[in-house]
Amino acid sequence: MIRVRILSLVALAFALGAPRAAAENFPSRPIHLILPYAPGGIIEFVGRTLSQKLGEVLHEPVVVEDRAGAGGIVGVNYTAHAAPDGYTIVLVDPAIVTNPSLHKSLPYDIFKDLVPISIVATAPEVLVVAPQLGIKTQAALVAYGKANPGKLNYASAGVGSTPHLAAELWKSLTGIEATHVPYGGIGPAFIDLMSGKVQMSFSSLAAAMPFIAKGSLVALATTGLKRSPLYPDLPTVSELLPGYEVDLWLGVYGSARMSPGVLATLNGGINTALQDTELKAAFAKFGIAPRGTSVQEGIAFTKAEYEKWRKVILGAHITLD
Repeated sequence: MIRVRILSLVALAFALGAPRAAAENFPSRPIHLILPYAPGGIIEFVGRTLSQKLGEVLHEPVVVEDRAGAGGIVGVNYTAHAAPDGYTIVLVDPAIVTNPSLHKSLPYDIFKDLVPISIVATAPEVLVVAPQLGIKTQAALVAYGKANPGKLNYASAGVGSTPHLAAELWKSLTGIEATHVPYGGIGPAFIDLMSGKVQMSFSSLAAAMPFIAKGSLVALATTGLKRSPLYPDLPTVSELLPGYEVDLWLGVYGSARMSPGVLATLNGGINTALQDTELKAAFAKFGIAPRGTSVQEGIAFTKAEYEKWRKVILGAHITLD
């Protein structure tokens, strides 16, 4: 009887100590960073740049894995239901907070199944117009839109995308009616924008910069609260429309069931990687600023962004179902 009790106590001690030991040894094998979109965008650039530096910090490889589909839902769902050991994490954009309002149901709950490990980057979008429009300022665009109700069309990367919602927020503040023309990505949208088939669009700086440089698109304003270092002479939208802000932020999320130790290791590793000089320089070329938050800051930020965009989506009656 005594021997049985001793063995039971030993087994219990091992069981209780296992999660702690796992956390202390984390990571002991490669971490998979899920990218939930097709290659070629800001997610891929930031993901590959961050993964290299994070691997150096944690002394284990961080493997980039593409799992695109359904506007980011496929990759996020894969991460939400992966083993909660910290070896599967996902890099996402604001779609993680907009998809719950765009769809009647999702296979995961962003607040119960996922936790923001760190909000890693912030970048403004840019408001661009077709050269054929002959408009050089945002004030002139607003005046044109009010004088010509219903004549403006705006392109986006798709229904519910950040460029789409950025335009809807702009419409709500200006009172201008403009017709949405969704595309299967910002690249195809630019083709029609440059030819004048559509008149305006919001876009990431990374995607628009080459066309702005060639004069194929005319940049009117950026969407952050401060002017972009890449275009210091370009005003922000909020300089004309107080209260307007669109941040094309990126965050790393993981299973909400991760142990506190593993979560702390990932948070610390990511935030350290974001301080790397080479990473900062690479980000800066495309107008991206590294951020880095605590887990609690990330939770508060996620909730605030969810509420902000839910109002825009419901107010504009946007749905993907």
